[in-house]
Amino acid sequence: MPVEFIGLIRTKPASELNSTTSTLGDDIIDPAYVREFAKAHEEADFDKVLIGYSSSSPDGLTVASFAAAATERLGFLIAHRPGFVAPTLAARKAATLDHFTNGRIAIHIITGGSDADQQKDGDWLDHDNRYRRTDEYLEILRRTWTSDTPFDYEGEFYRVKDAFSAIKPLQKPHIPLYFGGASSPAVKVGAKHSDVYALWGEPIAAVKERIAEVRAALPPDRSIRFSVSLRPILGATEQEAWEKAHSILAKIQELRGGGKTSPTARPQAVGSQRLLDFAAKNEVYDKRLWTPIAAATGAAGNTTALVGTPEQVAEALVDYYDAGVTTLLIRGFDPLEDAIAYGRDVIPLVRKEVARRDRQVVAAKS
Repeated sequence: MPVEFIGLIRTKPASELNSTTSTLGDDIIDPAYVREFAKAHEEADFDKVLIGYSSSSPDGLTVASFAAAATERLGFLIAHRPGFVAPTLAARKAATLDHFTNGRIAIHIITGGSDADQQKDGDWLDHDNRYRRTDEYLEILRRTWTSDTPFDYEGEFYRVKDAFSAIKPLQKPHIPLYFGGASSPAVKVGAKHSDVYALWGEPIAAVKERIAEVRAALPPDRSIRFSVSLRPILGATEQEAWEKAHSILAKIQELRGGGKTSPTARPQAVGSQRLLDFAAKNEVYDKRLWTPIAAATGAAGNTTALVGTPEQVAEALVDYYDAGVTTLLIRGFDPLEDAIAYGRDVIPLVRKEVARRDRQVVAAKS
């Protein structure tokens, strides 16, 4: 199966190396930067870019609409939290944008792993109830996209009568649904509804276990693909790459007052907890999966790195492909420059190797 590459774009320059990453202020949106960032990913041969979500960030649908107007091929994976917009309205909004972008959007369902961030938008449901709500939400969302006749739905969280959307997605049968979450309730809901299940950058053995867990939860006649998110750190030599990695870690620790996370700071999100547990056990897994940045940041997002030369990082990415991953979400600590470097030095190597393996499989079957 062809490999898919996803990057990440923001509305202004920001990363863990930038102490001014607050979403407050008049400079949160830089239209020229968004255009440049989106074009750089398209020229680097990324398939899509993720547009993230938080309780204080710019609206993802609007960002995607703007960035799509500056590009021709690039797709947009728009993070979306169920529960704040009616699912019927969300379905119409997304279907409309799907047409105006010529079928270039996908939706990344993030149910929410932080009570505090949910409450900023007025959501007081606990973790497991949020996933039960997401289950109903996605059921209505998909039916709104695909039903040719009005339908009724009555659940614990949603009730609609004669729901119908005249606007259907351009993509068939519906806009692709990506899904994130590492808890048991997340696996159940994601396996039921999503097209792509997103994992953070864990060791290969753990990724294989997660894939098996999700596949075991699949309803009959459903198939699913898997994504993994990683932060490549490149150098002309392996030594140079490691020197760069330690320099990045030192800068992050300096900005965070040493980078130590106290027990009270342990995140609620199960995916973050898993990364912190891996970081506590080892700094390096497999060939070059590096965990200290996850430890220094409290694993706030995908924060495990692959460190090495472009050839070494490409080899490590192909190892995830061999484990059953077909989508690779890669982003750097110098977001724009790293995206350009990935497109020049890493993505072509991975695509070439995956294509070679696919040809071998075809030849073996013929």
